[in-house]
Amino acid sequence: MGRTKKKISQFAICVYTDDPDLLTPRRIYKVLPDDAAARSNYIRVVDNDGEDYLYPAEYFVFVDFPPSIKQVLLQVP
Repeated sequence: MGRTKKKISQFAICVYTDDPDLLTPRRIYKVLPDDAAARSNYIRVVDNDGEDYLYPAEYFVFVDFPPSIKQVLLQVP
């Protein structure tokens, strides 16, 4: 039987934006897995409109939180 990968929630903090309507510096964003985007140095982020979109990885710093904080962040709309 094949192994299934456990989905790990990743988060990143925006450190730069060229569109402040869609991204806010110093705000935490949920990052969705996208291997193809990562190969091009982009990440898929749920932006201020609640839509997932590709942004340059250099706009963000990845952060890791304890499980209890991740759970709370995932509940925030």
